[in-house]
Amino acid sequence: MAIPFLVDCDTGIDDALALTYLACRGAVDIVALVSTAGNVGVDAVVRNNLVLSELLHLDAPVARGNPTPLVAELMIADDTHGPQGLGHATTADPVREVDPRSGAQLWVDAARAHPGELVGLVIGPHTNLALALEIEPELPRLLRRLHIMGGAINHRGNTMPTTEWNIAVDPEAAQRVITAFSSASQLPVLAPLDATESVIFRADTLEALSRVADHPVIPLLTNAFRWYFEFHRADGFGWLAHVHDPFVAAHALEPHLARTVPLAVDIELVGTLTRGQTVGDRLGRWGREPNIALVEQPDAVAFVDHLLAALREGLPRLR
Repeated sequence: MAIPFLVDCDTGIDDALALTYLACRGAVDIVALVSTAGNVGVDAVVRNNLVLSELLHLDAPVARGNPTPLVAELMIADDTHGPQGLGHATTADPVREVDPRSGAQLWVDAARAHPGELVGLVIGPHTNLALALEIEPELPRLLRRLHIMGGAINHRGNTMPTTEWNIAVDPEAAQRVITAFSSASQLPVLAPLDATESVIFRADTLEALSRVADHPVIPLLTNAFRWYFEFHRADGFGWLAHVHDPFVAAHALEPHLARTVPLAVDIELVGTLTRGQTVGDRLGRWGREPNIALVEQPDAVAFVDHLLAALREGLPRLR
């Protein structure tokens, strides 16, 4: 049977590719999409998720999440993802309507509908999952697993010098989630920048993506990724793109793509220069039990091959 997934995302260029990948996997049933403010404002995220769900024939409810983080003012990354979140891509307005439930309530309803089965995939800020824990504190025990893209353990940040975007947007929410899920039967799986920035698209990868299938989502993705390449070049990395979220989605299904190690992790909330930093205690100085399964040493080449193959096989079924 297909594994039920809830995807909580701030779509977003690489989020869009992650959703496309999951839609192509027959082993996955996307049962809920939570739209979280982050890469762009929540209304743009909702629109992008509705557009993608139509293109990919997803029946999952799409909920509007909280428009702001728990404490801080919202940061957005329109320089990274474009004013509407999908780079140079232009789309018609969606026909589907947003679900009337909040993002937090959709988390709770999906977990209660699939107790012990639901896989949560958080590839944006943690705001709505933190709010869902206020409604249903048993979420860590209701979920089968939680997979997170976020943080930087022994790696420079991509937001401030030591901070990664998804955590930095709402560090209070991330801290609440990591603390709550330390009681889960399986440690939440955290893929930080240390792992995901080893996954790189170059010009030949973008060309391969553009030819992978005759499906309307492909020109959307290639136009979106052109913006992403332009941003990375302007940021000093050259003509390439770091591809975070699709790797985390794939690792949730294909654990052989990277190893995980247990680690005690916490979020800095008050540092003058380091607020939002994800701190891992590799030396055991805190005396705490591990609360995270940290993703390390991804096989980036195998992942890119796997991703393109999954799209090549799956998209023809989604016409």
